Amino acid sequence: MSLNKSIYEEILIESRDGERTVDIAPGVVLLEYFEDIFSPTITARLVVVNTGNTIEGPDGELQSIYHGLPLRGGERVSIKVAGNSEENPGLDFASDKERYFYVSSVTNIDQTTEQESFILNLFSREAITNETVRVGRRYNTSFKISDSVKDIVKNYMKSPKKVFADETQNKYGFIGNMRKPFTLLTWLASKSVPSQISGKDATAGYVFYETKSGYNFRSIDALVTSEPYEHEYFYTQLKQMGTDDDYKILDYKTNKNEDVLRKLQRGAYASNRIFFNPLTFGYTKPSDGLFKLSDYQRKTENLGKDITLPSIDDTSDKNLGDVPSRNVTAILDIGTMEPGVSTDENADPSKTQSQAMMRYNTIFTQSVKMTVSSNTNLEAGDVIKCKFPKVTREGGKSEDSEQSGLYMIKELCHHFDSAASYTSMTLIKDTYGER
Repeated sequence: MSLNKSIYEEILIESRDGERTVDIAPGVVLLEYFEDIFSPTITARLVVVNTGNTIEGPDGELQSIYHGLPLRGGERVSIKVAGNSEENPGLDFASDKERYFYVSSVTNIDQTTEQESFILNLFSREAITNETVRVGRRYNTSFKISDSVKDIVKNYMKSPKKVFADETQNKYGFIGNMRKPFTLLTWLASKSVPSQISGKDATAGYVFYETKSGYNFRSIDALVTSEPYEHEYFYTQLKQMGTDDDYKILDYKTNKNEDVLRKLQRGAYASNRIFFNPLTFGYTKPSDGLFKLSDYQRKTENLGKDITLPSIDDTSDKNLGDVPSRNVTAILDIGTMEPGVSTDENADPSKTQSQAMMRYNTIFTQSVKMTVSSNTNLEAGDVIKCKFPKVTREGGKSEDSEQSGLYMIKELCHHFDSAASYTSMTLIKDTYGER
């Protein structure tokens, strides 16, 4: 990896009508590329400085990019950044037209008689499709959720990109109800249970997001148990024998630690789910709607040690996972489906909703922001191993066994400018220590 300056091999912007194309690479002073496991589309940001008289406008006169193209949003942009080391391949969104970015907005426009500057905010083509398409189809109960997801991406989003979808064990019938594809896919993610997870009990909770490799409909369980990145990142102020500075953590900050009160408010440890069944006009039994983290915490795989919860108070033998901290009421949607809806445990919304709530909240037990040398091999959702120093009088020469270990990349930014390139990340973890 490397902090060396970036080389823009290609940054072209094409007018809406396809008649004019301009190379803006010489004027790009900053390129930032973003991925996030909670974002259904990748995004990018270009800061451009132009001296004007660059492109022939509609009137035949040489004009600035902003007026001559003109820039109004919706223009197509191809981007290719060369790798600055043998192990850092760079980014290529220019070789395939299906991977081009589109301008979502033009901001911070500053113009003088001799120069103009502006910011181009970019997103994937599918983000536009999502706003113009609605899913009205009925998916019957014989469809696994993962199969329905692939169908929506292919036939409604019309995306040729690869779809990495963890197979779901639960089948689910639903009606699109003219919802946007991204809305529907995110909704299905919270209802999905993976088929098989390394011999452990699988729990509900998926995420739908895009990376440079394609679209991902991934189980949190599967992401947590995936093979970590081949290299280990470490933080030290000194050169260590046998280590590679390419994988040295340049800067880090613990953004968040365990937020017990917030999790209690959300019912992450224990909750009561009360559902009204429109077919029978009945309600779920209190015992059927009770969810306790203790029923799953030793059955599921974590990034670190097993989850432990404090006692309710000094006099009680119960912990925070034994008493429901939230009551949730909802209407079962099986009443709109045909007869024969699966009643298996993992297809029961009273179970999956609680499991998903637990997974979405516990994964944020720890949150760390860190910066490393540019590494475009990394993607959102990847698991990496990090070593952080212990705070001691000796200046952190020993490893912090609680904070170190495996983390998942929630979001990342590949930063490129004329001076240097680096990768910044937000890492999350569901427990402490090493598993």
